[in-house]
Amino acid sequence: QVQLVESGGGLVQAGGSLRLSCAASGRTFSTYAMGWFRQAPGKEREFVAAISWSGGRTYSDSVKGRFTISRDNAKNTVYLQMNSLKPEDTAVYYCATDSAPLRVGVPTLVTHYDYWGQGTQVTVSS
Repeated sequence: QVQLVESGGGLVQAGGSLRLSCAASGRTFSTYAMGWFRQAPGKEREFVAAISWSGGRTYSDSVKGRFTISRDNAKNTVYLQMNSLKPEDTAVYYCATDSAPLRVGVPTLVTHYDYWGQGTQVTVSS
């Protein structure tokens, strides 16, 4: 059974930083892309960042240059380093695992992912 557990969310002032972690189990972590999505109240879940099984990365335009995704295959963990946070980054952040192993390219659509964590709240005050 695949499980994803996020941690690291919290309340931070604008301009501050947070690092989210997502620990995965139940799947051969190193062969799957991992992604981060977020959902603000009243809005649809949106793509934030993803890292392929081979280390390729892609970001949404809204976070490019401020957020960095990384993975540690020895720890079965994916990270999201968030710097220069803005109030509009406030949302519940979810990690997810790709539905297909060894995918070519970096998946960015919600439908590419089949398992999701429970989410962690990030609140950025102005």
